[in-house]
Amino acid sequence: MKRSNRTYRLAAIAAAGALVLAACGGSDDKSEGDAPAAKGDGVLTVGQLLPQTGSLAFLGPPEFAGVDLAIKDINDAGGVLGKDVVGVKADSGDTDSGIAPAEADKLLKAKSDVIIGAASSGVSLTVIDKIMSAGTVQISPANTSTAFDEGDYSKPDLYFRTAPSDILQGAVLANLLIEDGRQNVAILARQDAYGETLAKEVAKNLEDAGSTVAASVLYDEKNGPGDTQITEIADAKADAVVLIAFDETTTIVPKLIQAGAGPKDVPTYFVDGNTSDYSTTGTKQLPPGTLEGTKGTIPGAENTSDFKKRLLTVDPDLKDYSYAGESYDATVVAALAAIAAGDDAGESIAKQMIDVTKGGEKCTTFEACAALLKDDKGADIDYDGVSGEIELGATGSPTSASIGIYEYDAENKISPVKYIKGNI
Repeated sequence: MKRSNRTYRLAAIAAAGALVLAACGGSDDKSEGDAPAAKGDGVLTVGQLLPQTGSLAFLGPPEFAGVDLAIKDINDAGGVLGKDVVGVKADSGDTDSGIAPAEADKLLKAKSDVIIGAASSGVSLTVIDKIMSAGTVQISPANTSTAFDEGDYSKPDLYFRTAPSDILQGAVLANLLIEDGRQNVAILARQDAYGETLAKEVAKNLEDAGSTVAASVLYDEKNGPGDTQITEIADAKADAVVLIAFDETTTIVPKLIQAGAGPKDVPTYFVDGNTSDYSTTGTKQLPPGTLEGTKGTIPGAENTSDFKKRLLTVDPDLKDYSYAGESYDATVVAALAAIAAGDDAGESIAKQMIDVTKGGEKCTTFEACAALLKDDKGADIDYDGVSGEIELGATGSPTSASIGIYEYDAENKISPVKYIKGNI
């Protein structure tokens, strides 16, 4: 992308203001799938390869809930091709545990036509070839790495996602820093498909706008940053620190505090991978007041109160709602694509995934969209869901999305400040 185009995109996002917007991101382990290609058997089976354990486990409950609620709504409205949708769950873990390939095998053996997941871009890169070679569609609700729109994955295939790439989140975060008057920024990021990409996008957008990147430090995703890397961030004497991390945030923040570069010393900014609840009721905790004033960005439109209430009907213990909407919509889009194709086989679904999200008659629920497809065979629909407008592009990624800007209070709880809508 040329400098002038990047500047224009950043300016456009800035002009959008408070209108409306994991994460996440690996090694590229191209293994052959050893399960036979999934065949259309008349029953749409939705596998869920989402984090029950590992560094993104806090994203698991809302993502599972989103899929479960979608399946419930679909089945309440008559199912797909006259039969109820079946859901099958598995644990994606993280790149450190390395359990995703074996868990993906379980979903393929269960005849999954579609697999929702993984949340981590790095994890998805370890299973994407296995899943696609089995003829199964993979739809991630939270992958944000640009890797999925590049190289072998840039052409239409069986991979899709309902979360925007980090091109947009990087632009929004950089613009937030500029709006806050930050001119000398230090970036500390995990060294994986997610962290490297997002750090690069933030840095590029900052520099295009005339700000300085005082330091950009990548740390080993398994071991976290060492003392020399923490010292490098502290010695940069930046006026802001961007921390691109997962749940290792709870060990990194105390190190930054000890080095004089913690959130109380230097304004700090998080991203979707670490904007968790760090209060005394959160799964990962920091001392009260530690993060007060810290800001973060999370892709996705604001979840309505009605949607949150409905999510609680499938998981009454739900506390975090990140990527619940994207998980719900990924499931609905797949179901609508199966109806449009007249077949539940993965390869048939893939051919209709883009079409049901753009260019046709607008509809905002599975029931309404399915009715259009039933009443007018061959109807062209345009599904917009709970996560906002969904318009998948040629690579299977959203071409526009919303990014939410959030802020922590004195209890280390996070809440939305505004939403920015932008195009990719």
